[in-house]
Parts: sequence; C-alpha cells; structure tokens
Amino acid sequence: MTQEKTIKVRSGYLMLIMLFIFLAAIIFGITQENPFLIIPAIVFSITIIPGFILVNPNTSKVLLLFGKYIGTIKENGFYWANPFYKKRGISLRASNFDSERVKVNDKLGNPIMISTIAVWKVKDTFKAAFDVDNYENFVRVQSDAAVRKLASLYPYDNFEDDGKTEEITLRASVNEVSEALEKELSERLDMAGIEVLEARIGYLAYAQEIASAMLKRQQATAIIAARHKIVEGAVSMVEMALEELSKKEIVALDEERKAAMVSNLMVILCSDKDAQPVVNAGTLNH
Repeated sequence: MTQEKTIKVRSGYLMLIMLFIFLAAIIFGITQENPFLIIPAIVFSITIIPGFILVNPNTSKVLLLFGKYIGTIKENGFYWANPFYKKRGISLRASNFDSERVKVNDKLGNPIMISTIAVWKVKDTFKAAFDVDNYENFVRVQSDAAVRKLASLYPYDNFEDDGKTEEITLRASVNEVSEALEKELSERLDMAGIEVLEARIGYLAYAQEIASAMLKRQQATAIIAARHKIVEGAVSMVEMALEELSKKEIVALDEERKAAMVSNLMVILCSDKDAQPVVNAGTLNH
C-alpha cells in the first residue's frame, strides 16, 4: 500500500450497548458471587473498550494492524473497529505557520532578514503518516529552505531609476514573489501529503550591518530621481517662457541675454531654497 485509502467502519453505539450489558453482568455476578459470569464479562469488556474510535470534524484516524496499513477514517463520528488496530490521529484542519526571521543573501549578495507565512493542511494522510518522520517539523524545515532559495533568486530592490528595468524584486513584486514561494513550497511538501493554501513573505528588511548604508542609498536614489524631474520641468518652463516672449514681442532678447535669462530661470526653478529678488533700478544694460 503506497497511497491513502479511505475506509468506513461500523458504528460504535451498538458495541457501547453491549459494553453496558457486560458491565451490568459484572455487577450482577458480583451480587450473586458467580465467577463464571464475572470473568467472561470482564474479558469481553476489556476486549471491547480499545475498539472505540471517536473522529472529530476535520480530523482523521489512520488504522494499522501489526504494522500493516488498513485505511483512514475521515468521516467524523463514533465508531468501533478491531481492538487490535493501532490508531493515529491526524488533523485535517488548515494550519498557520510563521517562520523565524533568517539572515540570507539576496541575488545581489546583500544580507537581508526574511521570514515567511504559510497556510497548509494535510491532503494525504498516508504520506503524512509514513513518508516523513514528523510532517509538522517537515513543514517548518522545508519552509525555511524554500524562503532561503527564494531570497537568492531575486534582489531586495531595484535601484535603477530610468524606468526601463522591470526586474522582479522581493520588496516591490509582492504577487510574483508570493506565487513563486507558494509553488516552491508546494513542490517540497507534496511528498509529505501537504497542500499549501497560501504562502507569502511575512517580514523583509536589510540586515542590521547594511541597513544604514542602504537607507542612504535609497535616499540618494530618490533625490536624484526628484532632481531629474525638477530639471526636466524647469527646462520645459524656460522653453515656454522664451517662446511666449518671442511670440508676443514683449521684449527682444539677443543670444547673450537669452543665455542670462535661461541661467537665472534655471537657478530659480532648480534651487531647493527660495530665490532672493534683486531690484534693478537702471537699464537693461546695467
């Protein structure tokens, strides 16, 4: 037997009634001091009791007979089966696993701290019971291995600011990374009969030793990107100002005065401080 087999066993209520009958016979035998009634009743009672099986909702019982797999009871209820069966309970409920934060290197070699959150449940009780030693510990170990592999496949962040690069990153590409993590976990846990319902990154940050440097790098990148937009807008505004002055013939500017005007406007528009006005009380030449 190499796969799960779902079985049904008889209801336990009939055997429960029989147990009560034997218990009553024991009491009656004691009152009558009849050992020929007491001893068989005790033997049958001891034989019946181990055969009772209680299966709660979303749980299962794996049955073994002297090392041989008999089957799995998945339907909840009160049952009775061979008292020599060895019964192992396996939960079919969804379980939530939050891994510890581990330090790994991303695709670019930067040390990062990362953890994963996974929602899983047992779908094959045979694999969970017999193909791995401890399926709950197996989930923990394989989740740790999966998140380490995932972190090495993608960079933490993309520092390109030209808008041309669309590389998947751990920080920005949440959906893509979660899908890749869920696929990796499903492949690893399939041999244990585990179904992965959801997997995602629970915690993500640079390691402490480089966090300060990376923060400065991010700030510098943001400043450069902002300056690029400011300069682009300033050039557009200067061009528009020159065109409007020329179109409406407000003032005639030669190349030297255009250059001076462009210089002044660029300084005013691109400066991160307010410009201080200077009043010219003379002519355009002074």
